[in-house]
Amino acid sequence: MKVKVPKTLLTEHVALLERVIPTRSSNPLFTYLGLALTPDALVLFGTNGEVDLEVRLELPTEGEGRFLVPAQPFFQLVKSLPGDQVELDFGAELSLSSGSFSTRLSLAPDEGYPELFFPSLEGPAEPYPLQTLLPVEELLKALSHVRYAASNEEYRAIFRGVQLEFSEGGLRSVASDGYRLALYRLAKPQPFAKKVVVPARSVDEMVRVLKGMGEGEVALALGPGVLGLATGKGQLRMAVRLMEGEFPDYERVIPKEFPLKAAFDVEAFREALRRVSVLSDRQNHRVDLLFEEGRVLLSAEGDYGKGQEEVPVHLEGLPLAVAYNARYLLEALSPLSGQAVLLLSGPTSPSLVRPGEASSFTAGEAAEGYQAVVVPLRV
Repeated sequence: MKVKVPKTLLTEHVALLERVIPTRSSNPLFTYLGLALTPDALVLFGTNGEVDLEVRLELPTEGEGRFLVPAQPFFQLVKSLPGDQVELDFGAELSLSSGSFSTRLSLAPDEGYPELFFPSLEGPAEPYPLQTLLPVEELLKALSHVRYAASNEEYRAIFRGVQLEFSEGGLRSVASDGYRLALYRLAKPQPFAKKVVVPARSVDEMVRVLKGMGEGEVALALGPGVLGLATGKGQLRMAVRLMEGEFPDYERVIPKEFPLKAAFDVEAFREALRRVSVLSDRQNHRVDLLFEEGRVLLSAEGDYGKGQEEVPVHLEGLPLAVAYNARYLLEALSPLSGQAVLLLSGPTSPSLVRPGEASSFTAGEAAEGYQAVVVPLRV
């Protein structure tokens, strides 16, 4: 049973699995990479118990079979092979050769290895009765634009994930750690109504995989306690375990009225905020913002000294002073480019960040796209 694979192709797909398969695990089989030969493909697969991943390389093969190889030595060898082609020959052991290099790796029986269930591009089926097709680029935005707001604290429970909400009105992604809130809305009607929470670490893997897909559509499927993803002609399939429960009502923290609205160039504001925040208090990273006619004055003071910088803004409303955790505000601005608007509901009540110009000074939820809620620091 043999297959020849271009080294660049094998290296590219092995990199996807390298972060999924653990170096250590309470289940030793999770540390193995799965290799399967079919009449027309080499299939690589692996799991860490939370994320399952399978990639399919369409190649001419000789024979059929399913094998497990120790993942870490295989990964390290593949990345450093000297030749342009890699030959894999399966028998009692795996013979791996490329250019002037050759070796043999022991194989483990796949008995006891968990069965991995992935969605099909052919439509809803067991164990994934609910399925929708989404543009790869839009799903990537929905996940990557909000991920930063998920909590890293164990005690935050459900807030350590990203909530996906499917409805007739579209798809919404939400993340929060109790201090800020990030939302992304795709106004594409969904064929089912459902709320699920994906662990933040699994979202990281989904984002990493989606970034390598380019354009096209991705099938997103839901089953009991699991979310599946499939692309292309089934060349890449993924399954992630879901968290139990859903977010409490977060709508109540989204402000609806704004006595002050500011529009500005994102890059200029962000760079000024970064510079000033270097001098902020190391505990709360406080930066004070004073909005006046045509400008905002950013200032900070800490153990290293104090500094300030002025940035031009377009204002609508009365002058207002407010303070933020600079890191939180920077992260809220991170998905944006060009122009942005900051809608302030008061000096200590939540503020809303959105893309857009002064013409987008409107209340309520944006029809589509990204927005974030940041809570100011108390004076």
